[in-house]
Amino acid sequence: MASGTDQAQRSFEDLLAEGEAVDVSGWDFSWFAGRATEERPPWGYARLVSQRMAGARAGLDLQTGGGEVLATIERPPPVLRATESWPPNLPLARAALAPLGGQVLEAPDAGPLPFADASFDLVTARLPVVTPWPEIGRVLAPGGTFLAQEVGPGSNIELSRAMLGGHLKPGGRFPADAVAAAEAAGLEVVDLREARLVMEFFDVAAVVVFLRKVVWTVPDFNVARFRPQLRAVHDGIRATGSFVCHPTRFLIEARRPERTGDGT
Repeated sequence: MASGTDQAQRSFEDLLAEGEAVDVSGWDFSWFAGRATEERPPWGYARLVSQRMAGARAGLDLQTGGGEVLATIERPPPVLRATESWPPNLPLARAALAPLGGQVLEAPDAGPLPFADASFDLVTARLPVVTPWPEIGRVLAPGGTFLAQEVGPGSNIELSRAMLGGHLKPGGRFPADAVAAAEAAGLEVVDLREARLVMEFFDVAAVVVFLRKVVWTVPDFNVARFRPQLRAVHDGIRATGSFVCHPTRFLIEARRPERTGDGT
């Protein structure tokens, strides 16, 4: 593959066409090798999920995408389920998780979840579009854990502003709101960590693919509508070598309390 510098010297039109043609189904980001880099949070989410799933009785992964993260666990629990809302991702996830004995069900991001009350002692989610806290509280067994890595406030705001204008205020999810929602669902937050990271794009095709794939960065993104902004990003990359922005993430772990002696 050509280096990022070589990619940036290709014509604007060629790079736009390439970015529009890339398949953006699933959550496999291997296409970006040599085209973009993203710093990872220090807590190692995939490793944590693998450790927790190994000790679980029944595990559920919400909004699993193509099952990319869940498929990396070393030892699956006796019961392994996942949900996904986007139909093109369903066959990818089912193929990825079948070797682990996992079953993937179609379910809306905001719920309801197609499971009985207290079905799982572990529920996980990586970058959920929506975190359905009431449903998470419902399907967790007493003593069960919810572990998620979420997009934080103002994530990649430099890229959002490049497309939508410098006036854009930082939005997204705030950790304090997640804590309040977890507690409202009857859960106790036992861990909360935050990170501000660095991401670099080395050509405008990578920017296009990212915006098509990570749709909440610029809602209703398409190349034709944002062509002038993409041109400015392309020119900036040619001048400086990359476009830099800052993803934000937070890790939240919440538990459903054990039942008391009177069964409540």
